[in-house]
Amino acid sequence: MHNTTLIHAERAVPRYTSYPTAPHFTGAIRAGAHADWLAVLPAQASVSLYLHVPFCPALCFYCGCTTKATRRAEPVAAYAERLEREIDLVAARIGGRSVTHIAWGGGTPSLLGPATLRRLGERLAEGFQLDHLAEYAFELDPRETDEPLADALAAMGVDRVSLGVQDFSAHVQRAIGRIQPFATVERAMRLLREAGISSINLDLMYGLPHQSERDIRRTTQLATLLAPERLALFGYAHVPWMRANQKMIDEAALPGAAERLDQSEAAREVLLANGYVAIGLDHFARADDPLARAAASGQLRRNFQGYTADQADVLIGMGASAISRFPQGFTQNAPDAGSYMRAIDDGGFATVRGVAFTAQDRQRGALIERLMCDLEVDLDPSTLADAAPRLADLAADGLITLEGRHVAMTAGGRPFVRLAAAALDHRLQSQNAARHSAAV
Repeated sequence: MHNTTLIHAERAVPRYTSYPTAPHFTGAIRAGAHADWLAVLPAQASVSLYLHVPFCPALCFYCGCTTKATRRAEPVAAYAERLEREIDLVAARIGGRSVTHIAWGGGTPSLLGPATLRRLGERLAEGFQLDHLAEYAFELDPRETDEPLADALAAMGVDRVSLGVQDFSAHVQRAIGRIQPFATVERAMRLLREAGISSINLDLMYGLPHQSERDIRRTTQLATLLAPERLALFGYAHVPWMRANQKMIDEAALPGAAERLDQSEAAREVLLANGYVAIGLDHFARADDPLARAAASGQLRRNFQGYTADQADVLIGMGASAISRFPQGFTQNAPDAGSYMRAIDDGGFATVRGVAFTAQDRQRGALIERLMCDLEVDLDPSTLADAAPRLADLAADGLITLEGRHVAMTAGGRPFVRLAAAALDHRLQSQNAARHSAAV
């Protein structure tokens, strides 16, 4: 493998699930802006809802999510009460709008329990118009999945579930603090299918401690035997300065840049050989899946949950750390559950930071999203002039082609699409404080 390719693989750049990226959010955007942006939302605007539950039974060593460990029922119940109030706050301002997508994430949102989930699901149905709901998604830990939970999710209308697998190898599972045999995932999928949930996607991960190319190839092959509709293949992002639980990871056991590239390619080969279509940077789906159809038609989108077919005008995030996307900018709730609940108790929104879009943000954000989704984009003259030196370096190393205003990832450059996006990021060029994860 060429040394310059490895250098590119180790470069730290954003994941570009938003633009501007989260390090550019500031405290200048608070609850007042969130309320104002809700108030001026057009009546015909379509809405997507995201609900965050920041609790897990235990913290996995690799996890980069905003969550904390608890086995006590009281804090979870208290949080659910505040989440219900926030649903009411939002519904009071934009209730009646057509909701096209709902997603629950965490953490482990199933910790709320079947009865509470049903109650909150009913609250959403009372507050919003769900007749045109295209997808109702829910993140699940296979180890916490049982028949009552599967039945509750189906009763809520959930039609897609995401299960975290990461790796099926026992020695890798020990190294990341998540013991989860193949049979556990298989049982969870069976329960969900029997409950009538029609779409399941599995999350896999490469770059984990003590993980080899053989491990990820075997894991991917086993995952395909379960016949999920979608799979995501994420590179482990080792950011212990941001996530203290990752300090439990033995850094000496982490694969290097060359090994990570080989692992990514090995998993990709298995998925393509088993009939899955590659989507964007790290997703795969059956050819008839809505995500694959969106990609084929140029309608793929990217948000904080990754790649999506969601075409909603607005994304409203509820719960601690949840991010909302408005036409005017992004807002984010208080990241810790305590601060979030105190804000809700005070009768207002829990927004603590965000960013208002500039004209250049909108322009660059649209270009970056299309490049991340389509792996190619036509640049306007001003962006091309600004980004040309950085793009030329990538072109010289065979990662992109640059023909006039058209930028396209090469086959070998696909894993490096975040680097090409970074070349278009006018904010990144002046940013020196934030630390990001490796490009591959």
